[in-house]
Amino acid sequence: MTPTKTKIRHNKILTAANVITLLRIIGTVGLLFINPMTPPFLVIYALTGLTDMLDGFIARRTGTASEFGARLDSIADLLFYTVMLIKLVPALWIILPQAIWYAVAAVLLIRIGSYLTAAVKYRCFASLHTYLNKLTGAAVFILPYMLLISWGEIYSWAVCGLAFLASLEELAIHIFHKGYNAERKSFFQTE
Repeated sequence: MTPTKTKIRHNKILTAANVITLLRIIGTVGLLFINPMTPPFLVIYALTGLTDMLDGFIARRTGTASEFGARLDSIADLLFYTVMLIKLVPALWIILPQAIWYAVAAVLLIRIGSYLTAAVKYRCFASLHTYLNKLTGAAVFILPYMLLISWGEIYSWAVCGLAFLASLEELAIHIFHKGYNAERKSFFQTE
């Protein structure tokens, strides 16, 4: 392989967006060693969220979006969710009232129903990035910060309500729309 080809391949992998994603992976691993809901945890948690928003934006703006970058982003997301299950959910279990967890279970059941419906209908895993799903993701992400204020529990119930609506919308899309459209932003969007 010529040096030029090696450099070109290297540059496609070591893009600014991919470096940002790698920083998210490093930050996420670092969260494993910090007590949840402490200032250091919340700062690194915020930085991981910022890098999650920036990597895709930068990849699109610089024309460096790639399959490798998309896979790296998915790995970073999966790692982040896993670390949150290990570190943040046990802390939230103590903080939030038990009734909230019943609401969370209901949302998860609807979400699983949506995934199963899509799997049967489209014969693939189908998760949509609808406006409601994106809004829910942002609301869930800021939940730890909202729990530091007096009306954090009310905010938690609002997030559950929003997640419930987002999950129902995605299920309805999979049931009532003919084909899978990964770019669908809402139930009311025309094909």
